Amino acid sequence: MRLTAGGIKAHARSIGFDLCGVAPADALPELRLLREWLARGHAGTMGYLSRTAARREDVRRVLPSARSVIVTGTIYNTDRPYSVGVGDPDQAIISRYAWGDDYHDVLGHRLEMLLQWMRSEHAEPFEARTYVDTGPVQERVYAQYAGIGWVGKNTCLINERLGSWVFLSEIICSLPLDPDPPALDQCGTCALCLEACPTGALVEPRVLDATRCLSYLTIELKGEIPAPLREAVGQRIYGCDICQDVCPWNGSAATSNEAEWQPRPGLDQPRLADLWHRTDRELAELVVGSALTRPKVAGLRRNLAIGLGNSRSAASRSALGDTDRPADSAPSLRDPMVATHIWWAKTRKLD
Repeated sequence: MRLTAGGIKAHARSIGFDLCGVAPADALPELRLLREWLARGHAGTMGYLSRTAARREDVRRVLPSARSVIVTGTIYNTDRPYSVGVGDPDQAIISRYAWGDDYHDVLGHRLEMLLQWMRSEHAEPFEARTYVDTGPVQERVYAQYAGIGWVGKNTCLINERLGSWVFLSEIICSLPLDPDPPALDQCGTCALCLEACPTGALVEPRVLDATRCLSYLTIELKGEIPAPLREAVGQRIYGCDICQDVCPWNGSAATSNEAEWQPRPGLDQPRLADLWHRTDRELAELVVGSALTRPKVAGLRRNLAIGLGNSRSAASRSALGDTDRPADSAPSLRDPMVATHIWWAKTRKLD
């Protein structure tokens, strides 16, 4: 039996993927832009991007026999308010993709299910690799060539029906599948995302300076967040959704009822002070199994200190006084990096 692109798409939808398309495993022209982006210093401390740059320019350097890239999209948007205009000085703002279970695990399992089905349906053996935002693959480029959506001016993939609240994952394989027509750019003259970014991280359409991006600063950066950028962090303790919040294509974006993406207890519009008062162990237990584990407890504590310092709530700001705890209950408070941000928060004067 010969496996077809249509059959793969149908089965992908049956196991929970909302989108599925096929791109050719070619050295697509947009892939070469990575070198220029790295040369401009936009990657910051993410050295792994430079180390894997050559492989990221062509998936055939990851899997030499690659002929096709099957790209899937999964809605993670849930029925909750967006972060723009939250207006609650006590709320800790978390990027919505991290409210539920860790997408790496959930989608990784689904991809393996899809791949196993493909192997069972295809008469001949073939080579394949699966990735969920972890491998040396420029997945947004392949997603655009797979017809799933276009790369918007905010650098996110946008689907005209579903919006941009979509996880991407892919199977690189040696099967010569029929590719889909590429998606067309539909951003037009809109520049709302560039205008809304509080740090000017979107230096030009589709070019993100990660060193100024609030997602990078609160997740990827392991040391001190530069003092001039701390005010812009606001009450965000993990990630930032502003450039997606303001996107017109998300005005009526699709939502998901899947249990995996619903906010976990303790992460559904949490309060800054409530999180701050937790011990390190309690913070770690709260985020286990979610994407929030990436910055580790010290990173979360650093971000919470900034959020409290930026809050205009007396209750939130007074929580900063809760630093004299038993050393074994919250050792992160004595981390020199965290202590620097606590001092900044305590001495910050709000206009």
